[in-house]
Amino acid sequence: MSNDAGAVLTEEDTEKDSAYVMTMEDYLHYEEEAFKTPNHGDIVDGIVVRVDADEVLVDIGAKAEGVISSKELGLRGEADALGLEPGDQIKVFVLQPENEEGNVVLSLRRARAETTWLVAAEKQTDGSVIEADVREQNKGGLIVNVLGLRGFLPSSQVARAYAGSLESLVGQRIPVKILEVNRKRNRLIVSQKAAEDEDRARKREELFSRLATGTTVRGTVSGITSYGAFVDIGGADGLIHISELSWDRVSKVTDVLQLGEEVTVKVIKLDPEQTRISLSLRQLQQDPWEKLVMSMPIGSIVEGQVTKTKKYGAFLQIMPGIEGLLHISELSWDHVERTEDVLKVGETLQVKVIGIDTARRRISLSLKQLSAPPASLAGARPSRQAEYPEEDE
Repeated sequence: MSNDAGAVLTEEDTEKDSAYVMTMEDYLHYEEEAFKTPNHGDIVDGIVVRVDADEVLVDIGAKAEGVISSKELGLRGEADALGLEPGDQIKVFVLQPENEEGNVVLSLRRARAETTWLVAAEKQTDGSVIEADVREQNKGGLIVNVLGLRGFLPSSQVARAYAGSLESLVGQRIPVKILEVNRKRNRLIVSQKAAEDEDRARKREELFSRLATGTTVRGTVSGITSYGAFVDIGGADGLIHISELSWDRVSKVTDVLQLGEEVTVKVIKLDPEQTRISLSLRQLQQDPWEKLVMSMPIGSIVEGQVTKTKKYGAFLQIMPGIEGLLHISELSWDHVERTEDVLKVGETLQVKVIGIDTARRRISLSLKQLSAPPASLAGARPSRQAEYPEEDE
């Protein structure tokens, strides 16, 4: 019995010894991890232990203290230049795992630089818009300072407003987005255009949330085409079609608007899905038809200028924005074969208003009714008023 009991006690003791050995192994492993020698290029946390005139000692948890290289303390070895005090928690870059004295050689500036590169990479990943100071212009674009790093802004990534005048950006602080970060090649590429696009997208969304059809807004002419003008109304460009520039007939957009001109326009259509805004300049002007109805009733004698001739008659401008049709049958009591035989473009003459269709915005004119019909037609039945042709007027 006693032998069996002794055997049992021995097993328990063995288990206790085994547990004790494992605990020691864990402790030794912890000690090894806690005080292992750092590698070149590591960025580690440290606490400033002592600040001397020619060196700074830092506790980085290694077997030996780290020392910040005297090369970083300036030409006079001024530690104060780094702005460090005992107890400061800092990040340092390992330049040399161990020097002749057994200390780890550290660099504060390299740590700050490497950390900045990591921040730059984070900014690229999350697409943040950050500030950059434009330092100088070179052949391909602009040199900028971003987060304290030297970056490059290619001319193709400059905001559209400055595309032709890069030098005007030198000395300015501008918003940019980081396109590429390559630490090994010290390559940092940024884009002002991407930042501008993001800003415009945000402003566009805000603009559509508060705009409504019929709203009057102010903007700047940002582009001119053959079919109209684009106006920047603060976050988005709206289009004034050439037909909405004026009640008068407009041949060239530049006859009415110039690039960069400030204008007040009316919103006449919104398409949030397509982010399209239709604007009008003429709808803020008095509709000439309102004036026509009041000042030129049927039977009035008015003066007009021939703007164009057709086989079926001629169009005359009788007031700004208003053209009337002088049908070929109303040119003369005699038969007229060709409109051009009687009228020429640019000619000014008096005519009689014989019909007004306000719903269709059409006015009919007559030249022959300014005079009495010849005796041979005196008893004839009056001819029916000529209709506007269906083809383009």
